[in-house]
Amino acid sequence: MSQPSDNSGWKIALVVVILAACAASAQNNTAPSTPVIGSQNTVTADPPIPRPHTSPCKVQLFSGYAFADFSGKPFSYAPPADCPGPWAKVVLEADFSIDAGRQFDRTANIWIGGANVYFGTTAEPSKTVARSWHVESDLTDYSALLTMPQSGQVILGNLVNSTYTSVLHGSADVEFYPLERHAQPPRTADAVLPLSAGPNGGTVALFSPSDQLSRSFTLPRNIERAYLGVYAQGQGANDEFWYACVPNNLTAELQSCAGTGFRETEITIDGQPAGVAPIYPWIFTGGIDPYLWRPIPGVQTLNFTPYRVDLTPFAGVLSNGQRHQIALSVFNDSNYFQTTASLLLYLDHGSEEVSGEVTENTLGSGPNPVLSTNLTTAPDGTVSGTVTITSSRQFMIAGEVKTSHGRVHTEVEQSISFSNAQQFTVSNSLFVQDITQKTNISSLTTTNGGGGHRVDFKNSEWPLIVNISLPFNADGSFSQTTTIEQSYRTGEVIEENGLPRYFRVISNHVAPSDTLLFGSNGAITGNQGQASSQRYFAADSSGMCYSRSITAAGGALTSVVDQARCPTQEGDDSMK
Repeated sequence: MSQPSDNSGWKIALVVVILAACAASAQNNTAPSTPVIGSQNTVTADPPIPRPHTSPCKVQLFSGYAFADFSGKPFSYAPPADCPGPWAKVVLEADFSIDAGRQFDRTANIWIGGANVYFGTTAEPSKTVARSWHVESDLTDYSALLTMPQSGQVILGNLVNSTYTSVLHGSADVEFYPLERHAQPPRTADAVLPLSAGPNGGTVALFSPSDQLSRSFTLPRNIERAYLGVYAQGQGANDEFWYACVPNNLTAELQSCAGTGFRETEITIDGQPAGVAPIYPWIFTGGIDPYLWRPIPGVQTLNFTPYRVDLTPFAGVLSNGQRHQIALSVFNDSNYFQTTASLLLYLDHGSEEVSGEVTENTLGSGPNPVLSTNLTTAPDGTVSGTVTITSSRQFMIAGEVKTSHGRVHTEVEQSISFSNAQQFTVSNSLFVQDITQKTNISSLTTTNGGGGHRVDFKNSEWPLIVNISLPFNADGSFSQTTTIEQSYRTGEVIEENGLPRYFRVISNHVAPSDTLLFGSNGAITGNQGQASSQRYFAADSSGMCYSRSITAAGGALTSVVDQARCPTQEGDDSMK
């Protein structure tokens, strides 16, 4: 049984290629409009989707919808008559707002033909500040879904009454960019098959590790590549803050949620292990302390990025004409997760039928996390110490498929390393919970045959640090001081026939802090010392280089710095 190879050489290659290409990319930068200093409106440093130079056709999905209940709001979709495909780029744009008042953060989804095209959460308002925000998603790979009329709906459940007073509003459209003259269309999925609640979409709630989101398909007979884009969003008391949870037997002693600080999505095909989707620790705008996220929300809070699982080694099996079940479940699911996925299929256009098999699969049936506790109880009842859980997975899944251009062999090697370490002090006068979580994902996909040799290396790091301290006063009043560092870093290099073909890098870092003040009755009386920042950097081999840093204090934007990390000469240290 083989194990994934050492990827250290590819990590070095990733850094070298990116550094070299960034120096050449500084003349082709992308930046959104500059937000207003002093504004209390929601703001992010996230970049817009890069666009081609052609003029787009715009299709409106919905406009001016008000969300004040939990019913889905339907719309009808039809492709643009003036812009027949194939398209160079397809971009979803959505604008949301919320009235001033009081309201929880809410989850928002947009569905076309039962497939999810947007998944995110909303900003919370304040008593005097309404908020608005803009999100964009690249739907180019979903072009096959958009070539025909479809029913659609937007789901944004919201409770409005005498206590929770704020109504949410939203509009969305899709922009279709024609190809430039003589340009070749991008290679996009030939079929997009949703795993959702039904023909009009909807997430599927999983309440335990044994619950599954599953769908059975009779698929095309000529699949050459396959991917699954996965969303798993934690909800409820135990899973919204899963990174802060502890073993079930320690919840009362440590005053924390259950299920341990580890979650992971397992993917199966016909009941056999087929892939793993680590779960990003998204934090909503009401999470831990609402003032932390005013005006800068957490990483991806308003617009989640799906985790893409490479199912290409199963292409030959999926093409055998039989019905196949694709399913996902959440390991350590302790309350409930909202889940959905989209199966993307790339077909062999030179043949109507292919054949193949899985040649190797070392992925076991589930993770085997290691739990370690080191807690002591002092004579006065103070509990202190650490709770740590780690998980390490290395596996290879390989398969081959006989196509019209020859036999193609694909190997997917993956290494996933996870750790969650929590330091506690719990007494009558003090509660401290410090969390340090690390998720590292390395993937190496090697494709041989079909007239070429291709290597795709991806590396992602998702560090999270949460420090919470609550000192209690003799009169019953207390305060909660929270500092957070949350990051999403990913890089990719593709080599074809021994030559670098493509690279990209993304780095997104958010760091807020705040102190909440509580009266002796437990009600919030105010806050102090609020500050936050976000740094976003992205570059790729097309020549795009984007950099924006923003800071805020007291709930208002204080600075915007653009393009500081896009190098202008060799030796620039912007990648550090």
